[in-house]
Amino acid sequence: MEYRRQQLDNGLTILAECNDQAHFASYGLFVRTGARDEAAAWSGVSHFLEHMVFKGTEQLSADAVNVLLDEMGSGSNAQTSEESTIYHASVLPEFQTPLVQLLSELMQPALRPDDFEMEKRVIIEEIMMYQDQPPYGAQEMLMQAYFGSHPLGQSVLGSVDTVSALTPEAMRSYWRERYVPSNMALVAAGRIDFALLVRDAERCLGDRPPGLAARAMPAVKPQFGGRVIGKDNSAMQYFMEIAPGPAIDDPDRFATRILTTILGGDGGSRIYWEMLDSGAAESAAIGSYEFQGAGLIMSWFSAPPESAEANLERLRRVQHSVAHGITDRELELAKQKIVSQILLASERTESRMFSVGWQWLNGQRFLSPDQIADQFRRVTIADVQRVALAYPMARGQMLSIGPRTDLAV
Repeated sequence: MEYRRQQLDNGLTILAECNDQAHFASYGLFVRTGARDEAAAWSGVSHFLEHMVFKGTEQLSADAVNVLLDEMGSGSNAQTSEESTIYHASVLPEFQTPLVQLLSELMQPALRPDDFEMEKRVIIEEIMMYQDQPPYGAQEMLMQAYFGSHPLGQSVLGSVDTVSALTPEAMRSYWRERYVPSNMALVAAGRIDFALLVRDAERCLGDRPPGLAARAMPAVKPQFGGRVIGKDNSAMQYFMEIAPGPAIDDPDRFATRILTTILGGDGGSRIYWEMLDSGAAESAAIGSYEFQGAGLIMSWFSAPPESAEANLERLRRVQHSVAHGITDRELELAKQKIVSQILLASERTESRMFSVGWQWLNGQRFLSPDQIADQFRRVTIADVQRVALAYPMARGQMLSIGPRTDLAV
C-alpha cells in the first residue's frame, strides 16, 4: 500500500491509501465541522445540512442523486459528530471519476424551501424519538451537563427549538463559512488512480474559492455532579457517568484504551465477569472517547430498577479494582483484542478510508495499520497504572434515568 497526499491551490487536501491488489475503492469528503462549531442558536445545523446535501443541487433532484448512486452500485452514507461531517461511498474502481464528480456537486446543495421544511420535520421527529430512548437521550444530556457552556456540550441533533428556528438562509451562511476547501479533504482508499483523483478534484472542486474556517478551542472546565430523571415507562434503570480522559493528541490515549478494554470491554473484561456473565445487569461497559482538546472515560449500565444500587456498587468495584493492579495476561489479552480489531478493519477499503480521513481531521501524521497497532503493543503495565491514577473514572458527571427517582448519585 502507498500513502499519497496533495493539496490544491485553494487549500483542498487530497489523501489516498492506494492498494493495487484491492478489488474495491472507497471515497469520502471529510469536512472539519460539527456540533462544536455551531452558534448556539443554530445548534443542529451541521446534522441538518448533512440531510439536505442528499436532497440535491440546482442541477440534480434528490431522486436523481439516488439514481446516480444506484447506477454505480454504490454503498453510500454520511455522518455528523461533534467535530466532523463526512460524506462517503464505496464503488468499483472504474466509477472513480463519476463518484468524485457527484460527491463534489453535492457539496453545493440547493436547500430548496419545500425540501428544507420536509426534512426539518424528519429531524424533529428524530430528536423526539431519541428523547424517548434513554441510552441515547441520556448521553446527550450527560455531555451537556459535563461540558457546560463549552462547545463540546452542544447536541449533534440540536433541540426542537433550535431546529425549528433554522432557515435556509442561516444554513447557507453556515455552509459558506465552514465548507471551504481548506476545511475539507477528499479521501480515498483501495484501488485508486491517484493522478486521476487529483485531476478529478481539480476539475470538480478546484474552482471553489479559498477561505479559512477556524475552530474555537476554549479550555474544558468539567462540571461534576449527579442527576436522576424519572421515566415511568422504562423497563430498565439506566446509569451513565463520564469523567476526564486524554485528548486525541495525547499519547496516553493508547494506554487508556487498553485500561478501559481490561475493565469494561465487550467480552472477557472485569465488568463482563462482574455484571454481565452473572446476569446482574442487562448491559454494562466502560470506554474512552477522544476529541480535540478533551477526552472522556464513560461508564454505563442498564439493569432492573430493583437492582440499581447493587449494580452501582458492582460498577464501583470494577472502577476501583485497577488500584490492586492488572496482570500480564490481562494486558496481553487487551492488546491482542485491540490489535486484531485494527488489523481486521484494515482489510476493508471503507475502514482504511476512515482511518486516513480521521487522522487528517485531527491534524495527525499518517500512520499505517501496523504503526497504529505498534502504539498499543508498546504499552506497559506501568503505563496503564499511570493513566488509571491520572484519570479516575468514579469522579465525574453522573446521570440515571428510569422508574427509580430515589437513587443517590
